[in-house]
Amino acid sequence: MKNPVNDNLLTLNQLESHLWEAANILRGTVDAADFKTYVFPLLFFKRISDVFDEEYASALAESSGDEEYAFFPQNYRFQIPKGCHWRDVRVFTVNVGQALQKAIRGIEKANPETLFGIFGDAAWTNKERLPDALLRDLIEHFSRYSLGNQAAQADILGQAYEYLIKKFADATNKKAGEFYTPRAVVKLMIKILDPGEGESIYDPACGTGGMLLEAIHHVKENHGDDRTLWGKLYGQEKNLTTSAIARMNLFLHAASDFQIVRGDTLRQPAFFSGDNLATFDCVIANPPFSLEKWGDEVWASDPYGRNFAGMPPGKTGDYAWVQHMVKSMAPGTGRMAVVLPHGVLFRMAKEGAIRKKLLQMDILEAVIGLGPTLFYGTGLAACILVFRHRKPKDRKKKVLILDASREFKAGRAQNELLPEHVEHIHTWYRDFKDVKGLSRVVTLEDLSANDFNLNISRYVEPQSEHQAPTVEEARKSLHESAVAAFAAEEKLVAVLKREGFLS
Repeated sequence: MKNPVNDNLLTLNQLESHLWEAANILRGTVDAADFKTYVFPLLFFKRISDVFDEEYASALAESSGDEEYAFFPQNYRFQIPKGCHWRDVRVFTVNVGQALQKAIRGIEKANPETLFGIFGDAAWTNKERLPDALLRDLIEHFSRYSLGNQAAQADILGQAYEYLIKKFADATNKKAGEFYTPRAVVKLMIKILDPGEGESIYDPACGTGGMLLEAIHHVKENHGDDRTLWGKLYGQEKNLTTSAIARMNLFLHAASDFQIVRGDTLRQPAFFSGDNLATFDCVIANPPFSLEKWGDEVWASDPYGRNFAGMPPGKTGDYAWVQHMVKSMAPGTGRMAVVLPHGVLFRMAKEGAIRKKLLQMDILEAVIGLGPTLFYGTGLAACILVFRHRKPKDRKKKVLILDASREFKAGRAQNELLPEHVEHIHTWYRDFKDVKGLSRVVTLEDLSANDFNLNISRYVEPQSEHQAPTVEEARKSLHESAVAAFAAEEKLVAVLKREGFLS
């Protein structure tokens, strides 16, 4: 076996290539949609094993070689029981999946408060899908590099992990919307909410944890100490594999003391304060669009009062998510941003009644229309709704309607928000004023007159791609056209005379 290459810190490019090569080892045997099920647990297993070795060496040096002291549990972030280390699995050449499964379950059991269930439910012992030779290749591939802190710093490893999540999303476009929101959209939403030090942040449909991570980055870059968020990051995700990836994602970014709970948010919310739903300073989500079978059967008598604005239709759960999130905003400080399909702006019947109630409560601050094909799995354009529990005085009884549908870079399969697009949209939102062809500040009276319809085109007339010519420009153009027409007529007459059709 080759010794790990750990002389120098790994670069981001090295790590990204290394992780993508691991996924390519599975190609042909495992469906691309399932790559993440196997690659991420192996990456995390290798990471915590290598960090454990560093922590052991540090404790040994600190105690002048006292092995008994070096093995004290308090010297380690995560416990790795005897026989459950990466190197213990690496020696196996047969029944590799069985050895791997035993090791990761042992680690989960030894860390029940932090790592329970984090390795997901991959069928490691299924030799038809994962033969011994394939698993050996994967394990040897990951063994090429040390992934401890001395070789792979948390910020670099976290970025490489995010790169891999996006690569998997690109490879499985239709399914990717279930777990991945384009990072530029996430950045825009976080800039709008502007979380600060010590504030609580909650994502009820957290996917792989990207919004919580962006909140950490935002606080670190704009406000100071991101450690003030520890113990104040909350997420819930229905899919087992995706919720496990979110937890690994946060750990690999060096986050600590967060809560990611697997579960169905609309049927069984996870976070409470006494008998009531817990509330948070920032609530942010990209929930499944127009979810069917979302749980209307339990909402008719919801014990948490989440149908306060009305009962959403049984086949479209968009306003169930909205009401859950509104109910989760902290009094006074609470604000939220949610990505939804445009239909929530104008669909009538039950949804119209809910929209009317929410508008009358004066908590909707802005409607931001985004461009098409920004999200995986749908070519439809989406919108961001921004709510505040307590709107600034100058924004009360007003809603900003912003048409940002032309802000994107066109791509073959997927359009993209670039940093300049994010900056433009955020500036327009922040300025909260009328801009011809882009935005309009609409009063509740205006909205009431329009039956509380929020369709963006009712309030913002798209700016023409071409400006209307001046009178002088029109006169000049007409003159040039006339001259060209006379010249063409003379040329035609000359041809006809030459051919004998005219005398």
